[in-house]
Amino acid sequence: MARTPRESGMAGRPSELLGTRIAGYLVESEIGRGGMAVVYRARDLRLDRTVALKLLAPELARNDTFRRRFTHESRVAAAIDHPHIVPVFEAGETEGVLYIAMRFVAGQDLRHLLDRQGPLPVGTASRIAAQVASALDAAHGHDLVHRDVKPGNILVAEGTDSEHPEHVYLTDFGLTKKSLSLTGFTTVGQFVGTLDYVAPEQISGRPVDGRCDVYSLACVVHETMAGAPPFQRDDDMALLWAHQFDPPPPLTESRPDLPEAVDAVLAKALAKSPDDRYGSCLQFVAALRAAAAGVGPRDRPPPPVDPGSGTGSSDAGAPPAPPRWALPVFPGHAG
Repeated sequence: MARTPRESGMAGRPSELLGTRIAGYLVESEIGRGGMAVVYRARDLRLDRTVALKLLAPELARNDTFRRRFTHESRVAAAIDHPHIVPVFEAGETEGVLYIAMRFVAGQDLRHLLDRQGPLPVGTASRIAAQVASALDAAHGHDLVHRDVKPGNILVAEGTDSEHPEHVYLTDFGLTKKSLSLTGFTTVGQFVGTLDYVAPEQISGRPVDGRCDVYSLACVVHETMAGAPPFQRDDDMALLWAHQFDPPPPLTESRPDLPEAVDAVLAKALAKSPDDRYGSCLQFVAALRAAAAGVGPRDRPPPPVDPGSGTGSSDAGAPPAPPRWALPVFPGHAG
């Protein structure tokens, strides 16, 4: 018989909950862990299906304000029906444990993909960015700001065909915060965000809106193409300073195969002031794709060639064909 957290004496120790029943879910194996939560593969005992069960750190469950906000925003996130947002089945609290039950995605997160493969082909990076951008803009339409966009929160599953070789999901909306009136810090004084990808306004405690996710997504895009986030420093304080005051390094320093126009797109998305960034994540990705393809507002089609002139070629002035990037293989991943 499966134990409950109270029966096992481990209500506050989610790292030791294997074999425990939590709110109708049987914890089977650990998938991953971070500073705020542990994610398990679990069995929904009521519907007999596999789910991803996220259990939050015990100190968060003990804070009344965080607990209420977590439950409310998880329900809002569950109401967003979007193909690139991991569906949330249930969220709540049981016996001192805050939990989120989500669809189990067979794949891997972008963090593991980058660690294994390094910088991604431009086409792959652009497809991943577009799917994440679509999810973020949908959340912003519901007045939710993610505030922790990072490779570990981006799941990459196998796609449907050769034209869609990967299907991307954004996760962790249960730890978001309402936009406009709140800052990047929780009421318990805990910073929300990951330092490699955090927007300047989150660091300074100013109000945040969807444009902080534009900044974080740009940091992720830089890493997918360059192999590292835009700002790398020896200590956390220097990293926080860089996000607030240092200009981002040009991506073309790491990827000389890209047009210089890509640097301008990323510089705009990584602007220190939200007012100087793109208004949405999809606007940013559209500009990035156009720049990577060498398409700009000043571009003009090549002049027509007079077939009777005896000069020129039908290919004269045409842009070079884009490179045929090899696509990565996404094996099934059971956690």
